[in-house]
Amino acid sequence: MNEITTQIIRIAAKGDGVTADGRHVPGTAPGDLVASDGSIERGPHHVEPPCRHFGNCGGCELQQLDEASLTDFATSRVANAAEGQGIAVGELLPTHLSPPKSRRRAALHGLNAKGRPQIGFREAGSHRVVGLSECHILTEPLFAVVEALRAVLARRKGRYAIDIELTQADQGVDCSIKNLTIEGLQETEAILDFARDHKLARLTLDQGYGPETLWEPEPITVTLSGVPVAFPSGGFLQATADGEKVLVSDAREWLRGASTVADLFSGLGTFAFALSANSKVLAAEASRDTHMACQMAARSSGRPVHAIHRDLFRNPLQVDELNRFAGILLDPPRAGARDQADLIAQSEVERVVYISCNPSSWARDAKRLIEGGYRLEKLRPVGQFRWSTHVELASLFVR
Repeated sequence: MNEITTQIIRIAAKGDGVTADGRHVPGTAPGDLVASDGSIERGPHHVEPPCRHFGNCGGCELQQLDEASLTDFATSRVANAAEGQGIAVGELLPTHLSPPKSRRRAALHGLNAKGRPQIGFREAGSHRVVGLSECHILTEPLFAVVEALRAVLARRKGRYAIDIELTQADQGVDCSIKNLTIEGLQETEAILDFARDHKLARLTLDQGYGPETLWEPEPITVTLSGVPVAFPSGGFLQATADGEKVLVSDAREWLRGASTVADLFSGLGTFAFALSANSKVLAAEASRDTHMACQMAARSSGRPVHAIHRDLFRNPLQVDELNRFAGILLDPPRAGARDQADLIAQSEVERVVYISCNPSSWARDAKRLIEGGYRLEKLRPVGQFRWSTHVELASLFVR
């Protein structure tokens, strides 16, 4: 038996196990023992990965972890980000992890590999596509489209390298394909048969001249807090329905009683329509198509949501504008909202709910809010991207 030198004590931000003496060992779990020759003796938290592609496919990085370790990883990612900025957390709420086969949107890649179509995620740190014969993160309707599209591509000749975006909408799966050229009647009929036979909500192709909708039997929507909202091609939706439910529930609870709320970086209105049950909501969004979809849904539903088209990176709400609201909801892209956070820190707004998909940029902005007189009262880690190092969060700041 090899001499045991050290134990894995935690999982680092990029997914490697870390030993007590600081070594990084890929593919390990807390409690694993690492011998001097590099061999690993599995500990109590190391489980058999459920997917045959794990280790090659870049879609998952942590399938070797049991549920407790996955939860600890997501919790630590968020708590450590706060600690790194010297932020005191009032209450760290239980971490939510989305279950297997719950991801309702995905960006995949496809290519012709030696005459056989491959569709899947890329290998970590590589452009090589891992052709998926199974997937334990995508919803079953999304993976069914992957299998059907692979059958369509099997009849094509020549080389291709395509990008595929799949989203589960109210009417079915929205499928957008980039760099797939359709030539002649046979290929046109094949792609339309694919859309019809598999009841796609929409099929969009970009053949190099911008996206064109080839198939959309009825206007495609996503329902947000009971409000059907038109879904523009390439639109953003929370990764899982259960993750969205947790984030929305926290936002509603934390802003309860606020008569007016500004939803900044509002997107299609995921939070705006939820909050409109108890508050008048200003929804500010930079993407014109997304803004228009939110605005039209607000008008047709009669909800008290006033949608404005505004780039909050170039033109953030100023202090006098912010002071008109009893609460702020902030849900920026991964880069965070540094300038907008600085202005909120100077405002008199009583409560700020910050939703983030990047603990690092969130912690930077959170420090600005705290320096401006807020305290971090509640914090919840959310792992919508199961078996991934990508972690999201919901937080409440109170002045």
